[in-house]
Parts: sequence; structure tokens; C-alpha cells
Amino acid sequence: MPNGIPGNEPTSAGSRRHIFGDDADQYDTARPGYPRQLVQDVLDFSALTAHEPALEVGAGTGKATLDFARSGVPVTCVEPDVRMARVLRRRCAHLPDGDVTIEVADFEAWHPRRRYGLLYCAQAWHWIDPAVRWARARCALVPGGAIALFWNHWFLQCGELADRLTAAHARHGVEVPPDTLLDPRPRPARRGPEARQWRDMTAAGFVEPDHRLYTSAHERSTSALIGLFTSYGGYRALPAGPRDRVMTEMADIVAEHGGRARVQVITSLFLGRTPPTATSSRAAGAWDRQH
Repeated sequence: MPNGIPGNEPTSAGSRRHIFGDDADQYDTARPGYPRQLVQDVLDFSALTAHEPALEVGAGTGKATLDFARSGVPVTCVEPDVRMARVLRRRCAHLPDGDVTIEVADFEAWHPRRRYGLLYCAQAWHWIDPAVRWARARCALVPGGAIALFWNHWFLQCGELADRLTAAHARHGVEVPPDTLLDPRPRPARRGPEARQWRDMTAAGFVEPDHRLYTSAHERSTSALIGLFTSYGGYRALPAGPRDRVMTEMADIVAEHGGRARVQVITSLFLGRTPPTATSSRAAGAWDRQH
């Protein structure tokens, strides 16, 4: 039976979103950041006033946090894992007081002290309980406030290398985890109004939806490429034995390939905003009365 990640585990999202904290430093080193143009586009769309803070959901180790904070936007970070938050604090220690505020909490249970003009989430929205995430986001935003959700999708540019690494998985009885570097499915699978995120956003009452894509590429050494594989939740959740064996063989394959591999990154950004209407105001008022 191949080693894989059960797709019907009832606690998979709730428990596995903390799996990255098992080695938060490794995650921080392995994962790339986000395009500078994306950050600017989000800020342009949100049209925050000077020094108006933004809310980041699932901040992790700050791969997006620093980009927004360095753009002059104070950021309130909500991060559920204390180990990830520890790295985030260290990375933000050089910033002036008040630029980044970190709260260790699940977004589903977190109580904001104010409402925000921008809520953004980098690589983490799928970990938030789908039953409440959109309503919680709307209540945390002012009328007309912007939401920005973005993800990196990674691809090996060399098909021959991808084939060899995929074959290594089969030899060790390990399934390629979904949404990872070797996943053969097109990513993003759908675009614009056909995308699930777009449909969910508009169904939750967000308006002015937009979907933008950004393409970049970088070269990785053998160790950096294996580090990227190891940083995926799907690989972290595998039994240690099969995971270590497939990682070892993949490292040998990349070394034979010349010790370097070029990785293409497609970053997918979904934008929307709460309607500047009485409906939005009533929702915000209900939030104030409850919290």
C-alpha cells in the first residue's frame, strides 16, 4: 500500500496546519517569498490610508509579513503555531515598535480589537475552517475593506528531472503529495470566475473579485531543492522511514543532474472587498456586539 495522505481524515486540516512548526526554521529557509509586484498590487487595490494597519491571517514565519511592513503598513499577525510565531518575532525584531503585532491564536477563535481595511493571507487560507473563514473575514473588515489571498505553485522546469524524481517515489512506495513540486496536475487548476476561491468569495458576499497571476523562476542547489520538498505538509506527514529514503534518493538524482535545478513559481492572487453597504455595516455591528 503506497504511503500517502488520507484525504478524508476529519482532523487533517485542524491538526496538520501545525505540522510546519515541527521545524519552523527549516520551513522559513526553504520557502520562497512573494513577488514585489503582488504586494504593491494588493496595497493599490486596498487603498489603505497612511499608517492604516492590515491584518494577516496565518502569518507563519513572516514570508509575506516583512514585505508589507517594509511598505509602511503596520501589520497585525494572527498565527496559530507558537513555534512559527517565535521565528516570526525573531525576523521582525529589527523593525520599529508597532510595525508588526503578533498574536498567537486560531483565526476561527481570535477576537480583533478593531476592524481592518485589508485582510491578507499567504499560503494558508486552506487551513482555516471553511465553515467560518469567509464570515470571520467579513466581520474583521470595514465596509469596503479588501481581502487578498495568495499562493505559490512550484514547478520543475526540467521534465526529465521531474520524471526521475517521480519514479523515485514509486520505488519507495510513496505517493507524490498533491499541490507539491511534482504534482502533475495543472496549477492553478481554474482561473477567474471558474476558480473555487472566486466562487466561494462571491458567494460569501465579497464584491469586485479579481484573479491575477505572477510568474518567476529561481535556481536551487540540491540541498535547497530537497529542503523545499521537505517543507511541504504532505511530505512532513509521511512516515519518517519512507520519507527519508525517498529524500535521500532524490538528493542523489539532483546531484547527478548537476547539483542544481531551476524552479518556476506561479503565484496566484485573489482579490475582493466587502460591499460598502448597510449589509456590511450590520455584519460589523453584530461583530462589535458579540466581541
